[in-house]
Amino acid sequence: MINDIHIGPLTIHMYGVMVALGYMSALLISERRAKKRGMDPDILFGIFWCAVLGGAAGSKILYYTVSIKDVLQDPSILWNFQNGWVVYGGIIGGVLTGWGYCRYKKVDFLSYLDLVLPAVAFAQGCGRIGCFFAGCCYGRETDSVLSIQYWQSVYAPNGVKLIPTQIYSAVGDFAMAFLLMAYAKREPQKGKVAAVYCVLYSIGRFFIEMLRNDYRGEFGFLSTSQLISIFILALGVGLFLWAGKRREGNDEK
Repeated sequence: MINDIHIGPLTIHMYGVMVALGYMSALLISERRAKKRGMDPDILFGIFWCAVLGGAAGSKILYYTVSIKDVLQDPSILWNFQNGWVVYGGIIGGVLTGWGYCRYKKVDFLSYLDLVLPAVAFAQGCGRIGCFFAGCCYGRETDSVLSIQYWQSVYAPNGVKLIPTQIYSAVGDFAMAFLLMAYAKREPQKGKVAAVYCVLYSIGRFFIEMLRNDYRGEFGFLSTSQLISIFILALGVGLFLWAGKRREGNDEK
């Protein structure tokens, strides 16, 4: 798999292309859904840029946290922005900065969270295809026909058959995006789309982690992402139940 495409003096990094495509897709999908729901596109645009910046910061902070030993040994890692991004950190950072922006603008955070998360899932799928090109987030060795071999990757071991965890993740993310958009059309209680995202993504991520073989931090016998997935799953279930009771309480009034 080739990540870098050279056209004369120009080098195109497919990972960067797919991440950029993910960002733009997320914005366009969210904008289209916002118009259908009569939601303010200017607010959405503000949330988007806050989430992009917050997501980048959160992604890096979590990477530095799980790689603290490497950072202490080689502080120059702090200034390496070509790699070292953690998806969960990006999600958490993006959600927190989006929440802060909604508070500042005095708009309902959950309504916009329900709006954007299906598009976020789609963007994650694009990003995972970028991972596939680059060779990061790679899987364990396998003898299966369903495998991938790298020959020029600086991340994955070259010449070894690996489980294509990036493709499995991308397929799951795209499927989740369409499922969430279909669920949103049923107009569930506010917060439930976000809750379903948390449940689906955390479960999928937990099991994908079992197939991965790149170093990404560990907590006992769990990877860092598996530990976070447990908390995100609990949050999703709690939010789903809370949203249902909140609607019931309003109906009783």
